Amino acid sequence: MATQNGKQSLWQQYKTPILLLGGIAVGSLIGVIAPSAGQFLKPAGDIFLNLLFTIVVPLVFVSIACAVGSMANMKRLGKILGGTVAAFLATGAIAAACVLTWVNLFSPSAGTNIQLAAAEVGEPQTAAEMIVGSLTVSDFPDLWSKSHMLPLIIFAIITGFCVASCGGENSPVGKLLANLNDIIMKFVGVIMTIAPVGLGAYFANLIGEFGPQLLGDYGRSMVVYYPLCLLYVVIFFPLYAFFSGGKLGVRRMLKYILTPAVTAFATQSSAATLPVNKEACDSIGVPKDVSDLVLPMGCTMHMDGSVLSSIVKIAFLFGVFDLPFSGAGTYAMAIAVAILSAFVLSGAPGGGLVGEMLIVSMFGFPAEAFPLIATLGFLFDPAATCLNAAGDTIASMMVTRLVEGRDWLAKTMSAGERS
Repeated sequence: MATQNGKQSLWQQYKTPILLLGGIAVGSLIGVIAPSAGQFLKPAGDIFLNLLFTIVVPLVFVSIACAVGSMANMKRLGKILGGTVAAFLATGAIAAACVLTWVNLFSPSAGTNIQLAAAEVGEPQTAAEMIVGSLTVSDFPDLWSKSHMLPLIIFAIITGFCVASCGGENSPVGKLLANLNDIIMKFVGVIMTIAPVGLGAYFANLIGEFGPQLLGDYGRSMVVYYPLCLLYVVIFFPLYAFFSGGKLGVRRMLKYILTPAVTAFATQSSAATLPVNKEACDSIGVPKDVSDLVLPMGCTMHMDGSVLSSIVKIAFLFGVFDLPFSGAGTYAMAIAVAILSAFVLSGAPGGGLVGEMLIVSMFGFPAEAFPLIATLGFLFDPAATCLNAAGDTIASMMVTRLVEGRDWLAKTMSAGERS
């Protein structure tokens, strides 16, 4: 009986990630065995992704505006925002140091024999244009697009400040935002009931269409990149969780991180994973005002996986064009470009092409380099997004530690607020 109860407990704890992984495994087999069937199932996967994407914008706006609007203590808001920036910078710097060491030990371009195809790279934006375009939009309707996450976050924070100064959570608008927040999270729960089927259908088409590209000249880069991501997760995620809440923090992270990680890997979108991250943070015990701010900002600014992938892409191009990837200046430039490229493509499924264009233009590579890293971008994106999005949950734990002190999680658990 004890063994049976143990099995039931394990199933109850990991039911969602097991179902998601099962759906992905079945879909992948369908894609390998019958690619045409994968194409037939594509609409089911698209429906699931579209449902996730449509809820992202209202989720970001309402959760942030509600959190800021109900926060009577503006000093706490400042601590959350400051802790968020500190956590993002610290983990990003660690990721950059890891990947620079790794690509010097294992060249991602060794043994490749790639035929360069002609391609045109668009005109690079100036720094001023990139700043303006990243922080603002020129028309109000443009705010309500998942392609403009950072302007939406800024708008939601300002809205929350205004709500706080006009009655806060007890005002009619404050109560409306709180109710909308509850409704949206209930909506997320409804969407996730079809997640195993949706992700399975999505992967069936993905493997059926692009499976052959996983082999060949790009295989060496994948052999370099994917083990690096695995090592980063195995080594640094537990360290970040231990900093956040000691051994209890590590246990809570391991218990709830799988669902966001699997969702992010399969959808290749931090934005699509945001609703799942919210549920994970609630289950871990992260305060809602922390997760409501850190998670949406993480979709745009917390890009450890993208930093890893961008620097591997840069090292790959240096090797292809027989250029030495060495020196403090080259490394500093690589880190800056990696952060910028991750920043401008944040939240977009599949990574987009803007980051690759930025890498090619800022390093002065010929236009023929663009299709090379565009292909790498597709191959790297599942793991990069997995690190980005799952890392957002852990970053929320780290920010809570900075805001509420070392024993925040133990106090939450002893109070019986989380199971």
